[in-house]
Amino acid sequence: MKLIIRKMREEDLEPLHRLLSDPQVMKYLEPPFTEEKTEAFLKNCGMKEEPLVYTVEDENGFAGYVIYHRYDQDSMEIGWVLYPEHWGKGYASELTEQLIEKARMAKKTLIIECDPGQSTSRHIAKKYGFTCLGEKDGLMLFRLDP
Repeated sequence: MKLIIRKMREEDLEPLHRLLSDPQVMKYLEPPFTEEKTEAFLKNCGMKEEPLVYTVEDENGFAGYVIYHRYDQDSMEIGWVLYPEHWGKGYASELTEQLIEKARMAKKTLIIECDPGQSTSRHIAKKYGFTCLGEKDGLMLFRLDP
């Protein structure tokens, strides 16, 4: 499996909406998105000059997106939101490895914020050596230094 992380484009709107309107996908994030909210998310988070999120593609096209943006002066926040058919297939691990490498090259600390119920995110954080910092604003906070 080879996953590509790229900047979002206008043509990502339909598959992005399919992802963000899925209640299963959004369970630990926020209520499912309307088409209008998805369009605003694409414009304001994915297509700005320094995006907050990036499209993930596999051999079949759009598979979801990753979060990769400044968390604070020394840190980048990472995460992933994928179609359910990709869950449990190693996508989150491969994406995490790519983002860890990118952050290490930039000498940045990585942060994962997740709902305490997100067992997959907690598992990935532990697998890659992130330190649990406890909870902040109701979210688990994990850190990996460069």
